[in-house]
Amino acid sequence: MTFAEYRQHDAIALAERVRQKEITPLELVEMAIQRAEAVNPQLNAIIHKMYDQAKAMAQQVNPAAPFAGVPFLVKDIGLHIQGEPLTRGSKAWQKYVSTEDSLIISKLRKSGLCFLGRSNSPEWGLTPYTEPAHYGPTRNPWHTDKTPGGSSGGSAAGVAAGIVPIATASDGGGSIRIPAANCGLFGLKPSRGRISLGPQTGEWWNGAVAEGCVSRSVRDSALFLDWIQGNAPGELYRTEPPARSYLQEVQTAPGALKIGFSTQHTLGHEMDPECIEAVAHTARLLESLGHQVEEVKLPYAKEDLTEVFLMMVLGEVAADFAELAAHLGRKPRPSDTEGTTYALGLLGKTFRAGDFARQKRRWNDIARRQGVFHQQYDLLLTPTLSMKPFDIGTLQPTAAEKSFFRFVNTLGWGSLLKAAIQPLADKTFSYIPYTPIANMTGQPSMSVPLYWTPDQLPVGLMFTAALGREDVLFRLAGQLEQAQPWFEKMPIM
Repeated sequence: MTFAEYRQHDAIALAERVRQKEITPLELVEMAIQRAEAVNPQLNAIIHKMYDQAKAMAQQVNPAAPFAGVPFLVKDIGLHIQGEPLTRGSKAWQKYVSTEDSLIISKLRKSGLCFLGRSNSPEWGLTPYTEPAHYGPTRNPWHTDKTPGGSSGGSAAGVAAGIVPIATASDGGGSIRIPAANCGLFGLKPSRGRISLGPQTGEWWNGAVAEGCVSRSVRDSALFLDWIQGNAPGELYRTEPPARSYLQEVQTAPGALKIGFSTQHTLGHEMDPECIEAVAHTARLLESLGHQVEEVKLPYAKEDLTEVFLMMVLGEVAADFAELAAHLGRKPRPSDTEGTTYALGLLGKTFRAGDFARQKRRWNDIARRQGVFHQQYDLLLTPTLSMKPFDIGTLQPTAAEKSFFRFVNTLGWGSLLKAAIQPLADKTFSYIPYTPIANMTGQPSMSVPLYWTPDQLPVGLMFTAALGREDVLFRLAGQLEQAQPWFEKMPIM
């Protein structure tokens, strides 16, 4: 198999080639390594190589496994791989080595995947772009001056560049869907309670985080979710099991759906015209497929992000610093993390427990509004993001903001940050005005690559379904993939 042939296969097709004895798992891994060595110096998608481990896994693959011999990347956040580092994109955790597998990793070992390495992520997964100070920025294979998004930017860049056909991604505010949109991939965030984050964790970010993957084909994501879903003893959340496999749903006609769409910006800001055109293009496509499509008012508001979601993030970062102190055996210093991360931790400590609880109660209000919306509409369609992929560094704090953070961090005066955080939050949420809502409500949500700009940058379209209805999303995604195939669209590198 040549690299050109390798890249023309999704993960399911590669595994089938292994079962037919047309190629060995070791040969697939060697091809992925060769590709990684050719493009990773330019992209910085992989920050920890596991080439020897991948070769060892390839030699033990069960040919009957669903992903037999398929090379694979694991994001450097969340999932533990026994004996391997888990740095969370931070120098503060660079000496941490996992002592056991996460449950998902244990399942993925049995699936036949061969772990090629850890993919790059922003520090603690806190930004919708992948530019950690410790490892440096990951670049978008479609245009290396542009961001691949975050926080699963390394995984998305690795898949889009053809290193691997599928990679893990996690989503606490859009981190599966954002990089999928920026890199021309498919990415679906599952419902809360669909999969287990154990045994190390019951929930991340108050239940906002879900694990998943980014892939080039819908069926790869469906089979991946089929394989990793399910609960373990002591789960905090449980979702009703699906009636049948998601792989079957991809091959099932969705019927005529009622879909509400909006290009209204949650914060009231201007939208990139390309994102507006992407929705119009998609609405026309949906209507041609027999769906009922109509414009709607968004069932959420600016404050849902700038007050409710932001409070959760601040509280979680403060808690992360408490965990870091236990890991380091001392109080964390400003030099241990990036300035913005440290400042967010200081700010999180300035709020009272009642402040946090009040905002968490508002999650219920958001979920109820979404629930009412889905009594009338099967799906909500929006752009995944408010703009096409932007230049690396665009959303970084300004020089003045960084200087202010250094001053506050040195003195430990978190109270000074309360006024300064809103402009930074507005800048971030202006870019992601839609994705975090499904994290608070627990709904499944997917980004589908249905539009490219004239200068060949991908723009994702986001569909959100009612809680537990991944089946509806996979049926529609399968139909859209057939109606407007994107698999052959690949960046030239």
